[in-house]
Amino acid sequence: MKLLFLFASIALASGLLITNIYTSLVDAKSWGANIPQSIETARDYFKTVNPGFFFRMISPSNQAVALLVLILFWKVSATVRIYLGMALALYVCADVFTFAYFYPRNKIMFETTPLPDIDTLKNAWTEWDTMNWLRSFILFAGLVFSFLALRKIYIANILIKSD
Repeated sequence: MKLLFLFASIALASGLLITNIYTSLVDAKSWGANIPQSIETARDYFKTVNPGFFFRMISPSNQAVALLVLILFWKVSATVRIYLGMALALYVCADVFTFAYFYPRNKIMFETTPLPDIDTLKNAWTEWDTMNWLRSFILFAGLVFSFLALRKIYIANILIKSD
């Protein structure tokens, strides 16, 4: 049963990573295609809902499940504890990065009225587009640690069953 929660954590983190990569490959390219018109188009499109809606639901869920997994597997081994702790820390780090770095740029691109000057928009978009790859890498690193913990747990279970 405990493994189900670890798999849920991995699934949530994978979903965040893939969605983040999609945002870099598709959405961000559209936003920067023809500034300021492309930003105005994105603003119109985001009037009902925006990608933040997804991330504000899934990211805290991922962190909660990652914390639960850390608690559930705490006594398995120090290595598993470190791997799961690192995964949780990296998932939290990605969110801290989001609030500190991306929210101000999102505000410039999608909320500031009237629309800022073209240089400000281009700068905000370029910074956002470049650093989103770092955020994706942070999520990827968290996933690597989750998978390392999973591997270690499976190896421990195989050794226990073979005795």
